[in-house]
Order: sequence, then structure tokens, then C-alpha cells
Amino acid sequence: MVTGLWGRIEQQDFRSRIRGTLLGAALGDALGAPLAGLSLDAVREAHGPDGLTGPAVAHGRRGRITAATQLTLFTVDGLIRAHVRRDTGVWHPPTDVHRAYRRWAATQHDWGPDERRGDNGWLAQQEWLYARRNPDRACLTGFGDDVLATLDQPKNPTARGAAAAARSAPFGLLVGWEPALVLQLSVECAAQSHGHPTAHLSAGALAVIVHGLTRGDSPDAAVRRALGLLGARPGHQPVTDALQRAMSAVTQGPPGPDTVEALTAGKSAPGTPGPTGPTGAPGATSAPDASDALAVAVYCALVAEDVAHGLRLAVNHGGDSAATGTLCGALLGALHGETALPPAWLAELEGRATLLELCDDFALEMTQGPTLHSPSASSPGWLARYPRG
Repeated sequence: MVTGLWGRIEQQDFRSRIRGTLLGAALGDALGAPLAGLSLDAVREAHGPDGLTGPAVAHGRRGRITAATQLTLFTVDGLIRAHVRRDTGVWHPPTDVHRAYRRWAATQHDWGPDERRGDNGWLAQQEWLYARRNPDRACLTGFGDDVLATLDQPKNPTARGAAAAARSAPFGLLVGWEPALVLQLSVECAAQSHGHPTAHLSAGALAVIVHGLTRGDSPDAAVRRALGLLGARPGHQPVTDALQRAMSAVTQGPPGPDTVEALTAGKSAPGTPGPTGPTGAPGATSAPDASDALAVAVYCALVAEDVAHGLRLAVNHGGDSAATGTLCGALLGALHGETALPPAWLAELEGRATLLELCDDFALEMTQGPTLHSPSASSPGWLARYPRG
């Protein structure tokens, strides 16, 4: 997309959808976090017959996010830096995103920002991000070194969880890219930690659907485009089956937790221990793989009456509630924009100021990049925030 074609209305709509996507994902993450490791019966026992209906305490207070939102922020940081580095003639976004994930990995073992690191930029200096919030083991091992994986040699080839998909919505905000390129980039970056095709193709599918919604497609059209692109990929069947299950479920009666629960039951390995909740809560069920989480998120986005309804539906089940909430929040936010998000939930969201600032930086880079860092004009402040090195 040529920068000169961005009119004021187009820029305002784009920024609203960026904010909607990233804030919506964070809201879903925070809403689902208190339910980690609980079965549907345990959720109802703890929160009543309707399940969780609004933000609850996790990690010490209401509105706190998990590693999924942390990694989403660093995905955005990596994409901005990739665009900044185009001026140097060095253009390999998977490398820049992987470097961003390495900066996230430092937040998981450092006490706080290390000012000796010249590549920190702005985001890695945010002290509130230096907190461990149930990071997925595959993310910790995948980002534990500087080795860049490929689809032929991915990291953690048996890892099929939803953590890679939960950080992948920002790829869908590259509205100037063709959908096939969005799929390729998101899949390559997901394979840096989750090498199983079910995991990295679920991440790619999520990115393609967000991409379609951000460009104004209907949810049905966005899902069908993802299905068309996935069909040529080896190992796509579990993911395409999940998307088709989600679309079929829409016509099978009123939306409710029983339908969502059925979508989470797809392919969990028997005897696989479920995730441990933030309070070590009992009643855990087997953790679903990424395609199950994607099916739940897409179904809930398709049937949602509004954002709050869709997110409540997306987290009240016995699966990976934080992941399904994150994915569904990204879809609904891309579809409706920031003004549709529940304001009372936003008011309590951890890191909201950082999220908003990063959203606006991403919008600036995508629409006004040449005025910030071209050979003929540059902003020293911008290059300090997002170093080229």
C-alpha cells in the first residue's frame, strides 16, 4: 500500500482497528487468565452457573495479562523495526521479529531493563513487562538462543499449543501485504517456538483472518480466505477442520458454553496434564492444541452479539481460556475497532498506556514511515525508539 494513498479517514479507521486488535486481544487474555487450568464444572463452581462474566483476579489483581500479551507487544516491536530497517537494504522480517522475541526472553530472567544493551529500544525499557506470567515452555526454549529456525528445521517440532497463535495477530495488521505473504511470515515466526504444523498454521490462519477483517472483509469471507490459503500447506488438515467446525457450529443452535466446550474437545492427547492455574486451582483438563483454540475463537467471534459477549463465551470452557480469549479479542477488535471494546474492562487493563502507545507507533510506521526514517528525512527520536541495529 503506497503511503501517499492514505487519507485522513483511512488512517483513522486503520488506527482504530490496530487499537481494537491489540487491546481486544489483551482484554481476552486478562479475562481468561483466572480460569487457567479449570474445567467447565470448576469454572461454574467458582463463578456461578453463568461462569465468569467480567474481569477477575489473576496474578494478584484484576486485569493482569499473561505472556501472550507480552509477546504480542514484542511482535509489534519486531515488525516496526523490520520496516525501519528497509532503508538500510536489509530486509528480513523473520530475523527482526525473532530478535524482538529474544528481547522478550530477557524479560523473563532479568530483574529489569539492562541499559547496557544497545538494541533495547523503547519497549524493552518498560519495567512492568519484566514479570513472568505463565510463559509457555516452548517459547522459553525456542527463544533461548540466537538460532533462526526454518520451516524445514523448526524449533520444538512436537509443540502444538496455542501460544504461537496468541502472539500472531499483529501480522494481520500488515494491510499493505498480500494475504499469502502475511500467512508465510506469521508461519515462519511461529515456527521459532512451535514447530508442529498444527501450531504454526493456526498462527498463520489467525493472522490471515485478522488481515481480512482489518481490510474490511466480513468474518465469513476472512475465514474462507484463510481456508483457501491453508489448503496448499502440508499438515493443514487439523487447522482447516477446526475452522470448518467453527463455521458449522454457528448454524447448530443458540450459542452457549456447551457448544464451545465441544469445540475444545477436538484433539487433546489422553492423559496430557492441563495447564496450572495462577493459584494452582484443581479441576484441570487436558490442554487443547492450537487448532482447538482457533476453532473456539472463530466461533465466538462469528456469533458474538458484542465484544463483551464474545469474550465471555470464549473463556468459559475447560480449555486454554487465556489463549481463546486472546484470539477472539483480536478478531473482534479487528472487526469492530477500539470504540466497541468494553470501557469498564479497559479501565482495569494492565499496561494499557503501553499498548496504546505501541498501537499508535505501529500506525505511524505503516502510514508515515518515509517521513520518519527515509534517506531524505529522519527522526532521531524515532530511531532511538526503534533502532536499526
